Amino acid sequence: MRFEHTFMISALSGDGVDDLRQALAKLVPAGPFLYPEDQMSDAPMRHLAAEITREKIYSHLHQELPYQSTVETDSWTDRKDKSIRIEQTIFVERESQRKIVLGKGGATIKSIGAQARAEIAEIMGVPVHLFLFVKVRENWGDDPDRYKEMG
Repeated sequence: MRFEHTFMISALSGDGVDDLRQALAKLVPAGPFLYPEDQMSDAPMRHLAAEITREKIYSHLHQELPYQSTVETDSWTDRKDKSIRIEQTIFVERESQRKIVLGKGGATIKSIGAQARAEIAEIMGVPVHLFLFVKVRENWGDDPDRYKEMG
């Protein structure tokens, strides 16, 4: 296989990313939208909300918490005032990891929740009330049912 182009990209500054993006865009054939143009994803919003929360966990705890956590959206309620109430559970494998996610006096989980809530609210265009719970589920990563839920 012969390479057509070489791209110099800096992960630190982002230099060169636009060049790569433009080159890739030229290679992708035009086609119809597979879902509505204004829809961000084809994933259900419950799943997307869980992924947003999971992203915030990793951005806060990337060095402290190995990628041994998962987030499940337990309930999603559209309220009469047009807001959304979301309850999510963060599962970790050990009690020590649970303490890391909670943080001193609940500061870490509060910060994770605030950032996730803000992003979900921005996507949904309505106020969001996000409630996070942290539970230990040993060996959750070895449970085949977990992978079925993820698709």
